[in-house]
Amino acid sequence: MPMKLLLVTFTVNAVVSQLILRRATRLLPVPADMGGLPRFIASAAVTPWMYAALVLQVIGYVLWILIVQREKLGVATASVGAGFYGLMALSAWAFYGEALSALQWAGILLVTLGVIFITQGQL
Repeated sequence: MPMKLLLVTFTVNAVVSQLILRRATRLLPVPADMGGLPRFIASAAVTPWMYAALVLQVIGYVLWILIVQREKLGVATASVGAGFYGLMALSAWAFYGEALSALQWAGILLVTLGVIFITQGQL
């Protein structure tokens, strides 16, 4: 699999798994303190969405192993990070109505531009 496709596949997988994890956590009780943690864990253990997120994260881990085997770690991490931040912010807005400020969007844009500079001639 070409490196660019591997990076895109990993990034999309990471975003989807986080969206599903967010959905799963909305179904769980919020522990007020450490005493509520056992109830939280028990609830998570019977939530199908939690297992879906876990499966996607395992797939992502396998993809990440393939990526770091073939690419410089700094370049791989930066490339995935920039794509993840932008796509995650857009997805959270589209699916959950979460909004970012103009300053936060500017930060994502600057990170993305930085990654473009880092990866020039690398991928």
